[in-house]
Amino acid sequence: MTRPTHLDESGAASMVDVGAKPATQRRAIAGGRIIMSPSALEAIRSGNAPKGDVLSTARIAGIMAAKRTADLIPLCHTLALSKVGVDFAWEDSGISVTATAQTTGPTGVEMEALTAASVALLTLYDMAKALDRAMIVGDIRLLEKSGGRSGDWRAE
Repeated sequence: MTRPTHLDESGAASMVDVGAKPATQRRAIAGGRIIMSPSALEAIRSGNAPKGDVLSTARIAGIMAAKRTADLIPLCHTLALSKVGVDFAWEDSGISVTATAQTTGPTGVEMEALTAASVALLTLYDMAKALDRAMIVGDIRLLEKSGGRSGDWRAE
């Protein structure tokens, strides 16, 4: 049995040494959604939410969060991100978020994409909570990754 990668020989938490790994292009896409009332959704869509431009604020929050992932998730490496994008799609009962993170480095960007999607969704909640406190944030997951030793992967 192989030991967990984030434990040292004594069983203590440890950051994985990626120093000898080659730098390769890596990309990850994560997504999630927020479900809300029809009136809250319409207020966001029409630009009439009390706190202003909800989607632009959530986009910036997601990008900023991706850049700070190593400060939020223990044992994550600090990465020089080459690109982070956060996109939204209108759904019948809410908004879906898709976050993409890219880098050229020795470790993947899955956590950065997941963090961007999560914080963008939480920001949507914060910006619209005066309209609907019962919103549901969920379905946050990795959708796709490419690069690195393990190669490409896509959710089914």
